[in-house]
Amino acid sequence: MFGSLTEKIEKVFKKLRGQAVLTEQNITDALKEVRLALLEADVNFKIVKEFIEKIREKAVGQEVLKGLNPAHQVVKIVWDELRDLLGQEQSGLHLSSSPPTVIMMVGLQGSGKTTSTGKIALHFKSQGKRVLLVAADPRRPAAGDQLASLGQELDVIVHRGDQEGQQGGNAVHTCRDGVARGRDHGYDVVVLDTGGRLHIDDELMQELVDIKQGVAPQEILLVADSMTGQEAVSVAQRFDQAVGLTGVILTKVEGDARGGAVLSIRAATGKPIKFLGIGEKLDALEPFYPDRMASRILGMGDVLTLIEKAQESISKEQVETLQRKVSSNTLTLEDFRDQIQQVNRLGSFDQIIDMLPGGQKIKSMVAQAGPEAGVPDKEIKRVVAIIDSMNRKERRDHTILNGSRKKRIARGSGTTVQEVNRLIKQFLEARRMMKSLVAGQFGKAKKRKKLVRVLQAP
Repeated sequence: MFGSLTEKIEKVFKKLRGQAVLTEQNITDALKEVRLALLEADVNFKIVKEFIEKIREKAVGQEVLKGLNPAHQVVKIVWDELRDLLGQEQSGLHLSSSPPTVIMMVGLQGSGKTTSTGKIALHFKSQGKRVLLVAADPRRPAAGDQLASLGQELDVIVHRGDQEGQQGGNAVHTCRDGVARGRDHGYDVVVLDTGGRLHIDDELMQELVDIKQGVAPQEILLVADSMTGQEAVSVAQRFDQAVGLTGVILTKVEGDARGGAVLSIRAATGKPIKFLGIGEKLDALEPFYPDRMASRILGMGDVLTLIEKAQESISKEQVETLQRKVSSNTLTLEDFRDQIQQVNRLGSFDQIIDMLPGGQKIKSMVAQAGPEAGVPDKEIKRVVAIIDSMNRKERRDHTILNGSRKKRIARGSGTTVQEVNRLIKQFLEARRMMKSLVAGQFGKAKKRKKLVRVLQAP
């Protein structure tokens, strides 16, 4: 999402670091470029103006200009202000001391509200909580059916009240009945999927006010489409004035959004961004961390989030098994495929690269390699297809792959014999590199132990 903005800001900081002496004029020129980059990212003009002034006040101080590394200090100031603009600290969901916790989802039609309702349900279910979904959109055709389908996929009960699969019904009564059902049957969380509109109108707002008064939710979350830029900010302001939001979920951030909504919404409304929707799948929901997002925008990556994702998808036992196989040189094509698929669960190539320091540079290098290098995500699918076209014996012993076997595998995977040969070469090279890395780590560990014994010797 922030690709263009990050690239422009990185260029500005590169110029600053190249200056022998940092002056007030250097900083002023750099801030002009940062200001332009933010405006092009569709950030609200007033917010940009205040943001730049805050940086200017701190950056032109004598402590910075006379510091040992003034350019780095300016980067730190920008990071601090970005974090403050985004909300300083991560804001979690407030849970009721006496269950169920009631979460009311609001937003315009088409913003991804119903899908986000399913994502929130999965978020709580993965924590071992019992979740009840309430279909409270009686106007949109098949809204209840969509939520019921998500509930079936998640193995979560969906309360539809007097709708019973039909269009119509009273949303306020449905929400009251759903919350009562959640309380009576021991549910931990009740999520209300309320109705949306293609535009905001008085009827919609009054219905939401009535629901709020009827069930007293702990959280009222606006689901806003980040692709709409500053329009998402005005939508948030209008919903907040009507029902009083407690937080925002921004959807479609994995797309071509320029980032204006993310950077503007907290400053404009005072309401925290609580989650980011990063894809269509139900597990594509990320808690929003202002400090980590500030680092991403400045090209510093977000290694903490990447580590958390890896810990969720790869167990300690799997890592130990892999280390044993690599050390004994018994890693097979089957293991190679499984590792590729596990890495793929962390997200798309672009999403993973965005979390690495200097991610934009890596993307540029991939782009410069040209189409013959292949798109990474497509290459992963091709590799998996080739390995899946092998039988178990071939996957576990690549040495038996002769010419006729390779032709069969190529036909089965829709590739060529040359591509099969290239995969085997890549696998052997990867296995060699992994073995040397693991051996290096073991060697360092032995040296550390030896050093400790020497230091502890009498």
